[in-house]
Amino acid sequence: MQSLKNHFLMAMPHLEDPNFAGSLSYLCDHDDNGTMGVIVNRPLELTLDALFEQLELGGEASPHRDAPVYYGGPVHKDRGFILHRGTSDVWDSSIQVAEDIALTTSMDMLQALAAGEGPEQFLVCLGCAGWESGQLEAELMDNAWLTVEGRADILFEEPPEQRLSAAAGILGIDLNLMTREAGHS
Repeated sequence: MQSLKNHFLMAMPHLEDPNFAGSLSYLCDHDDNGTMGVIVNRPLELTLDALFEQLELGGEASPHRDAPVYYGGPVHKDRGFILHRGTSDVWDSSIQVAEDIALTTSMDMLQALAAGEGPEQFLVCLGCAGWESGQLEAELMDNAWLTVEGRADILFEEPPEQRLSAAAGILGIDLNLMTREAGHS
């Protein structure tokens, strides 16, 4: 099995699951035990400022206060997942996903962001997406998703509403031109 770690997972137009319709996920882990990622194109009506306040982290002077918080997926919706540029060795609970992309789930990252420190490029997500062993592979066989290798510039530099089309553009595909009907040959 080829690992899909550090890949984008693009929802096909006919995927109607409300958790994933129109979504672009970034896969952070994929092995024989299953797959885990975060949806990266669904900002919530919530900013880091509100999160800092809810967690009593201060942050009134943080330059990150207005950054959006994203809906990361339907699993562990009460937990934060921070996708960021850089390495994982600085933070308490972190994994290296790609050479320059890490995923951190520890409070020290939020404390750093509240203090105006931490990585310059990051996405804070509430919840994540998860698939049991073999589940994502079956969904890929059913044409529910397209995959392409992930890119930090799309994650951190594209506006959220353009990330899905930018990822599809890597494959030379315009998802708006695709039919909602799935075909099998």
